Amino acid sequence: MASQEKPEVAFILSLIGGILMLVAGLVSSMWFMYGGFGGMMGGFGGMMGGWHDMMGSFGVPIGFMIGLSLTGLVASILVIVGAIMLNARPAEHTTWGAIILAFSIISLLGMGGFFIGAILGIVGGALALAWRPVSKA
Repeated sequence: MASQEKPEVAFILSLIGGILMLVAGLVSSMWFMYGGFGGMMGGFGGMMGGWHDMMGSFGVPIGFMIGLSLTGLVASILVIVGAIMLNARPAEHTTWGAIILAFSIISLLGMGGFFIGAILGIVGGALALAWRPVSKA
């Protein structure tokens, strides 16, 4: 197969975006599951036991933050799978492009790959949707 028969740019951007989302999801999951600064350095003290005790991070319940982190992890895995399937089955580019695009947008809830990953995934998904195979004359 020639290089023009696959949406390579869409695949590369989506894969890099998915990997960045996965790294960010793992970092944020570890951060919130193990208590962030509160778990590593004992919090920032004070009368209420630091800013990281009952409410989690910056006044947001810790369970909510863990849920958002896990949402980002699941979305990143689906973006990576979508990118791999886009490369393996370019004839189904609209399906895989829509999956990449949707889960890149969803990943914004869980940090979105430091936001750069989500942007790369959105661009890669849009390129996959717009890609057309070269017709042989």
